[in-house]
Amino acid sequence: MSVFFKLLHLIAFLLLSSQLIARTYIDYESPFHPTIGSSGMVVSQNAQSSSLGVEILDMGGNAVDAAVAVGFSLAITLPRAGNLGGGGFMLIYHKESDKTFYIDYRSASPLNTNLEILLNQTEPLDFKSLNYINTQEGYLAAATPGTVYGLLTAHEKFGKLPLEEILQPVIRIAREGILVSQDLHYAISKASQLKKDPESKRIYFKNDKPLAINSKMMRPDLANVIEVIAQNGIKGFYSGEIAQKFSDAMRANKGFIEANDLKIYEAKITQPISIEYRGSTIVTSGPPSGGGITLLTALKILENFDLKKYKKNSANTYHLLAESLRGGHNNRSHFIGDPAFYDVPLTDLLSQKRINSLSKKINFESAVPADEVKPLEIKNESRDTTHYSIIDNQGNAVSNTYTLGSSFGSGVTIPGTGILLNNQMRNFAYKYGDKSEIGRAASPGNKFEPGKRPMSTMAPVMVFNDQGNLSLITGSPGGSYIPAAILRIVTGILDFDLNIGEATMLPRIHKDWPYEGLDYETVISSDTLIKLKNLGHKPILNKTIGSTQSIHVIDGIKYGYADLRRPNASVSIQID
Repeated sequence: MSVFFKLLHLIAFLLLSSQLIARTYIDYESPFHPTIGSSGMVVSQNAQSSSLGVEILDMGGNAVDAAVAVGFSLAITLPRAGNLGGGGFMLIYHKESDKTFYIDYRSASPLNTNLEILLNQTEPLDFKSLNYINTQEGYLAAATPGTVYGLLTAHEKFGKLPLEEILQPVIRIAREGILVSQDLHYAISKASQLKKDPESKRIYFKNDKPLAINSKMMRPDLANVIEVIAQNGIKGFYSGEIAQKFSDAMRANKGFIEANDLKIYEAKITQPISIEYRGSTIVTSGPPSGGGITLLTALKILENFDLKKYKKNSANTYHLLAESLRGGHNNRSHFIGDPAFYDVPLTDLLSQKRINSLSKKINFESAVPADEVKPLEIKNESRDTTHYSIIDNQGNAVSNTYTLGSSFGSGVTIPGTGILLNNQMRNFAYKYGDKSEIGRAASPGNKFEPGKRPMSTMAPVMVFNDQGNLSLITGSPGGSYIPAAILRIVTGILDFDLNIGEATMLPRIHKDWPYEGLDYETVISSDTLIKLKNLGHKPILNKTIGSTQSIHVIDGIKYGYADLRRPNASVSIQID
């Protein structure tokens, strides 16, 4: 055979081989693959809790039943943030009535709070030199918990199965125990306040060291408490033996919460707040949530710009995200607080006049200085929160965010209950009236008052498409970073047509007010950072921003994605 024919045979062989390879090799559009399901779905920050939520759905429960069980279970599986001693915000979409409800179960300041003791001050209060140490940890830091009231109110109004039935799997996990993950071990080791409380130290440490990785952590104390709640409902927690243990511990440790604070506490069911954005309706939590107003403000500002014409990771996109977030945080820093104590000017904050005043300052030549972002003129936050999203096979859905405040909250566990207390007393504006303070510490909307609920940046979100169908359930932990994380998800889907995995894993930035720094994640390119710096932003490295747990619904198919920024998060699906 001549050299010519040998060459032809070789070329033919190579062409055939390349075709075979092309036929057998599958190339995916993205490395971030959502979990796909056609029935119920649960996305939370802990795989065991996500699976438990699906177990409730398989028992015949609806999304609210599953949400209640997941909420109780996270107190066992994710104790640094999952809780019975904290509070939060929940959105519920009730498919039959086609209505969305907002439950505010934020922690509330005790009625007998003594400011001089709380702030470690002598009379008269000197706001310019306040010492906040007593609001960070220990018994004084705790506000009246709302989690149990909020979860049980949701069940009472919208649940399907009996409370005892949906809490039995939770009690089982508490009694059988969980394996201590590397993440849990690490979180315990970083929570110095736990060692200062004898009961917390007994639970989370062994031989003066954090519980070992893969050791068993059994919670009979929590199991007993949840059994009482399963049998007696709200009264089982807010009165009776559990409430008495709270009162006894508070009295013994000079805390502020009294039996009456528990007795008078109530969760509040109201309407959420919403705006239109790119043809979709964005629904989120209203005051005392400041995160909701921050997100909606940022979106309304962005609607004045054609974000889609820029690349998803371009410097122009990050610049617009930063400037819109700055305006949103300015809105929340002055006039957001507990609506039972303060008339929040929501209409004015989201008015076209206000949005235009914030938008017209934005340009592509330089960042707007903080002192040029002015508060609305009217006449008259820790990252160890957690979020979960749930949808059932009927289309009912829950978006729930709740918190202890700091990781493991105040560090205090009420003896005999296993219940960790929050440290939400730190979230009030204690410098109200100080003319030298321009930030949130002097907010008139969030000034401290007994019985008041402090502003929070938690912002559970639901999005409805232009046909009125539920299309996205999401939310995030992260303190003041929460709106930035959610904004990236919403714009990723609505502006850049990404799938939920891609939108979740987009690099994130955060820009607050009145600060000049722009927080960024390590995955943003150095070239982009140089461009942002040249625009006048001041980049500050922040390893991760938020941890969204999301469900994207397209033509009835559910696409779930658990953010990779925190370990052990998981999507669980119900099999038809």
